[in-house]
Amino acid sequence: MKAVLVLENGEVWKGKPVGKKGTTVGEVIFNTSMTGYQEILTDPSYKGQIITMTYPEIGNYGINEEDVESSKIWAQGFIIKEDWQVPSNFRAKNNLDNFLKSHNIVGISNIDTRKLTRVIRNYGSLKGIISSETDDVEELIKTLRAYPDIEGRDLVQHVTCKKPYRWEGGLWKPYGGFENTSSIKERKRIAVYDFGIKKNILRHLWNVGFDVYVFPAYTKWEEVKKQQVDAILLSNGPGDPNGIDQRYIENLRHLVLHFPTMGICFGHQIVARIFNIKVFKMKFGHHGGNQPVRDVRTGKVYITAQNHNYAVDERDATGKGFEITHINLNDGTVEGMKHKELPVFSVQYHPESSPGPHDAQTLFENFYEMVEKGVTDEKTTNHKT
Repeated sequence: MKAVLVLENGEVWKGKPVGKKGTTVGEVIFNTSMTGYQEILTDPSYKGQIITMTYPEIGNYGINEEDVESSKIWAQGFIIKEDWQVPSNFRAKNNLDNFLKSHNIVGISNIDTRKLTRVIRNYGSLKGIISSETDDVEELIKTLRAYPDIEGRDLVQHVTCKKPYRWEGGLWKPYGGFENTSSIKERKRIAVYDFGIKKNILRHLWNVGFDVYVFPAYTKWEEVKKQQVDAILLSNGPGDPNGIDQRYIENLRHLVLHFPTMGICFGHQIVARIFNIKVFKMKFGHHGGNQPVRDVRTGKVYITAQNHNYAVDERDATGKGFEITHINLNDGTVEGMKHKELPVFSVQYHPESSPGPHDAQTLFENFYEMVEKGVTDEKTTNHKT
């Protein structure tokens, strides 16, 4: 069997099929992580995207039941160089090919992914189509052209939870599995808005002391406030934050102005929208587990995990009540910001890692300490944006 990848710039790449036989369309991006393909595939933030792994050997340590970040694969497709059919790891229960097939994901292997990455860097993120059922390039291009751009679309509606739920359980420990007991007796209650939440964010919140309640992305603020929450977290998620209807932004504003709030990745961009700060699309975004970020207040550099195609406008943020706390050392884009008056901060990177380095995980502890200190209703109610 053969497979083909066609890009919107007209380039045609031939390879071998991996995963389900079929055809899939999406925005082609590249991820520079050397490991963590299982977590990447199951991250809801990749909805609408076809992932290219720059590291050549993918699938070499297999698939296990613990290293998933959600209930399914959300990526539109998968592009790799070498597909390892026989994994080598004591935790492995399956191989990559079977994992993709079980989730009906179309992929292509035997592609020079580093060359493809250079194409994306030159052109920017491109729409692409993978097919293992036809090599009729003209027909594939027609299908590709008819596929809508990610810009302006609300992809959150496809990945958010259907109803509220409570999360209990902490981080994974080697040879011990996930923590399910805790000595913390009194917990601060946090409302998590699910734009495409990763499980490891919830585990970190529980681990530092939060009583975690997760809500669908469009839940009315009155329903959340009834739960007597102490804090708000706006989660990661897929696509264009400008695609979220303004009425939902106004809904979130009621909570962010009255409760300590943390935003992660897409949630960081939603914080920007709440305060009328511009968010723009990047040429090819940041995707991977090796992005250097500098804390401008201390000078300390963190290596972080990231997955986003959009960024917050620095000048607009500083002009609307925020100080920039973190910047990306590769391109100088905003990686973190903090409101000058309100207990609100957000980061563009993923402090929960999974996959990626653990440098920034202390942010969850910092947030819990902020919530413990509390904030008066009078101060937040009188704030105007």
